[in-house]
Amino acid sequence: MPYMAINLGGVALGVATVLVFLLRWWLKEKHRWAALVPFVLAHLYGMLAALAALGSVSLLGAGTWVTLWAANVAGYASLVWGVGGTAPDVTRANQLVLTPGGYVIVLLLTAVMIALWKWAPSVSNGKLAAGSFSGVAVALSGNVAGVAAIPLGTSVNVLGAWFTAAFG
Repeated sequence: MPYMAINLGGVALGVATVLVFLLRWWLKEKHRWAALVPFVLAHLYGMLAALAALGSVSLLGAGTWVTLWAANVAGYASLVWGVGGTAPDVTRANQLVLTPGGYVIVLLLTAVMIALWKWAPSVSNGKLAAGSFSGVAVALSGNVAGVAAIPLGTSVNVLGAWFTAAFG
């Protein structure tokens, strides 16, 4: 699996996706908190997926790599050809150190996301896709990676420890 990096355009596209969904939530969905939940949870899942699967040879690693590649290409095109800017590399993340139980939790969360996508008619697939996309796009960038990695990694590892204690 090639090295995963994010350019400034990819991060800008991830942040733009968050801003668009926040505006949609405020203006169209009348800022009902329940309407924001699927997007936020998918965003956190996207961040966790990118940080956990960074450089791994796995289906999740391939999925996050393709998403990151799409964000980089579209973001680069938007910044460079769209507004005449530049798109330098802004990667500053390392793979999360997850315990075996932590990886079980990532697997379970992946199964939940797939189930929501497939069988939850009241949850917009667009919100899930946009949330996951924006999470992957911002996860590896400078300060976001540092701020997100600690609570996400710790939470997943604690849940994984409980899982392995109960079933291991």
